[in-house]
Amino acid sequence: MRRIIKGLLWVVFSLIPLALLAAVIIYVWIARSVAPESGEAQLAGLGAPVTVTRDRNAVPHISGASMEDVAMALGFVHAQERLWQMEVARMAAQGRLSEIFGEATVATDMFLRTIDAYGAAADSFKVLNARDRGVIEAYARGVNAFIDRNDRPFASKFSPEFVLLDRKPEPWQATDVVAAVKMMSVTLAANIGEEMERLKFARLGMSNAEMNDLLPPLSEDTPPHLPDLKTLLGLASGPVNAALPNEQQFAALDGIMGQGASNNWVLAGTKTETGKPMLANDPHLEFTAPSLWYLAHLQVKAPGGETRNLIGVTLPGTPLVFLGRNDRVAWGFTNTAADVQDIFVERINPDNPDEYLTPEGYRPFDKRTETIRVKDEQDVTFERRATRHGPVLPANYRGLQRYLPQGTVPALQWTALAQDDTTISAGFRLWDFQSVEAYLDGMHDFVTPMQSMVVADVDGNIGLIAPGRVPVRDPANQIMGRAPSPGWDAIYDWKGYIPYEDLPRQYNPTRGAIGTANSKIVDSSYAPFLTFDWDEAWRRDRIATLMLDSNVKQTLETNRQAQGDDYSPAYAALGPVMLGLVEGRSDVNADDILALKRWDYREDKSRSEPLIFEAWLRFATKRIISDDLGDAFPGFWRARATAMLRWLSPDAARDWCDDGRTPERESCGDVLALALKDAESDLETRLGSDRSAWNWGALHYAYGAHRPFARVKPLDRIFDVNEPASGGAYTLDRGTPNWNDEANPYRATHGTSYRGIFDLGDLDRSTYIQTTGQSGNVLSTHYRDMAERWGNIEAFTIPASEAGYQDGMLGTWKLLPKR
Repeated sequence: MRRIIKGLLWVVFSLIPLALLAAVIIYVWIARSVAPESGEAQLAGLGAPVTVTRDRNAVPHISGASMEDVAMALGFVHAQERLWQMEVARMAAQGRLSEIFGEATVATDMFLRTIDAYGAAADSFKVLNARDRGVIEAYARGVNAFIDRNDRPFASKFSPEFVLLDRKPEPWQATDVVAAVKMMSVTLAANIGEEMERLKFARLGMSNAEMNDLLPPLSEDTPPHLPDLKTLLGLASGPVNAALPNEQQFAALDGIMGQGASNNWVLAGTKTETGKPMLANDPHLEFTAPSLWYLAHLQVKAPGGETRNLIGVTLPGTPLVFLGRNDRVAWGFTNTAADVQDIFVERINPDNPDEYLTPEGYRPFDKRTETIRVKDEQDVTFERRATRHGPVLPANYRGLQRYLPQGTVPALQWTALAQDDTTISAGFRLWDFQSVEAYLDGMHDFVTPMQSMVVADVDGNIGLIAPGRVPVRDPANQIMGRAPSPGWDAIYDWKGYIPYEDLPRQYNPTRGAIGTANSKIVDSSYAPFLTFDWDEAWRRDRIATLMLDSNVKQTLETNRQAQGDDYSPAYAALGPVMLGLVEGRSDVNADDILALKRWDYREDKSRSEPLIFEAWLRFATKRIISDDLGDAFPGFWRARATAMLRWLSPDAARDWCDDGRTPERESCGDVLALALKDAESDLETRLGSDRSAWNWGALHYAYGAHRPFARVKPLDRIFDVNEPASGGAYTLDRGTPNWNDEANPYRATHGTSYRGIFDLGDLDRSTYIQTTGQSGNVLSTHYRDMAERWGNIEAFTIPASEAGYQDGMLGTWKLLPKR
């Protein structure tokens, strides 16, 4: 026995230390994958030396002699810091995620292969001019220079994700760069969701008025009545008997096709303390770790010529500064959300399933076979079909096929799938614009996604242009993009696109200010049709109150405060209505009612009232309309303040509050009282009964989810970047939760991804911040070092002058032409 014990002790005291030593050695090896702050590299194809100086915030200041050299250096830097992010984005564009992530992403790959955004990117590259192709190819060479570089001694060549998933990146191609821009259109997908919802409502027997209660148009819009979709499309009646789709199979697609929303505004010098314009922009996108954006300063210092600068957020995988400024002009985007998607219901030939009906008779589907390689599983093969309108959507996509008539399929027409997309060329023009006028006249190449761009220049001019392809629809088309249309009727076909000169624009308006927030950007005098599915007007109107119509002379600080505004005008309108329907009832918690009555409708992360109200609204929405929508409810379940006001109104199109599943007739007060109890019980389960521990930030945090380790415990604790956040779905400081996520229905999955404020009196005073940090390597000190500052609405400057960023700089890389 003693020998056994001695043997065990020998194992414990010799092998365990060896295992710990091995773990330390492996950790050090992986940790050395973090890019050194200084270094030198030789790049084949580089025309002249380039310097990359990282300032104290790890923002690179890249200076070279030509656009090609600067693009190549940016490709090298992006690969140093964000190669895993770029790899996942590229595999998504190609519909190859399942090669990395296995069966969980097969449905996503099937959808992305079906729409073939990557094929459209390959065709679009061919139509670009020689100079733009050269810049793109230089960027790809820079990425490949990093991938192909010689290994550092005792260091992993790539970040931890590549090691843990045993993957080596493939060489980058020019098409990968164009596809990265193309995928921004996929990310900012517009109204396909509303089209499918109206189809479902029609299938459930909803009237036009009831549909308007569920998806209310703006008060300033008067859309025509939808035609009877049941008759027009041949929809069946009664319960939908087909099996429900597994919504989890679309989880990865949700992360790609997120909601596109943003704020921006520009103020003329008459409204600012400096007498020069100020411009602010904060795009709202899915929170990720690392952030979608990478801040950078690009400088072309031509020998014996001028020096040109671009500063702002870049998208890893592309050589563009998407949002930012050059030496004379600043710009900011929001998603216009014009209706550039239509689902067409195509009728299959009952005598030949390989044909579909057109106005001229039956025509064969375009077909090809696609094979998806799946990690650790059998390959998945499917047939991709397309019609004259576009690709036929997969049968399981969002359960869409369940609602369509037998013998039909849905096809998607979408400007994002254009094969002559020159949007990336418009990005290169940002180097050149010297004035607002030049900007407004120079965005012809911008195809997709349509953006509402506010612009200002150092001479004091301001403007707006909303470039992009928007289809023209037949005056006889009463659907107007709001619901699926019969593909066999030429009335519903697109009739071309709105000419560039007719797109929305403003130049030095008399108001002295312009602001957009995804809601309607044109007045009744504007003739071309853009959409009826504008975002609710709450944020747009709040911008007008705080900035556009304010008599206060605005400063960088007042712009910062406006971007961090956590007042919810939607809840300020809805709250008193809900409280009025339950006040005085004996079956509600009087303390909670009193607290909500005293609430100022600021969604401050330290307050409990926004948490109670959000939970109450969540359960009220479920109790009021889940019985009416049935299987269509989960996809519809989110904050809908304007719709809720209609549901609670005595003038509603139907009695939404009565639960049709019970014999009793419930009033809105009854349902709201029950929903408040649901909310209180839910919050007690999550946070305990001690109300002093209840605050918005405890459950409402910006959820920076890593792909794929957000779904792998305990790696999620290491790779995710979470930050308590104020704001909500209707505040300028936006953070929208996913109510369908039962485990975490209050955390913000979508919101303010970047903030930029530009002072045209001194552009070097402009400020920037993004959500995580510059590095995409979790072992870097710069992986999450911006998150807390972002959460506190702080920011920093990125000056163009060398003297402005050298103080506290981290280091310099020298990139040299390869001999």
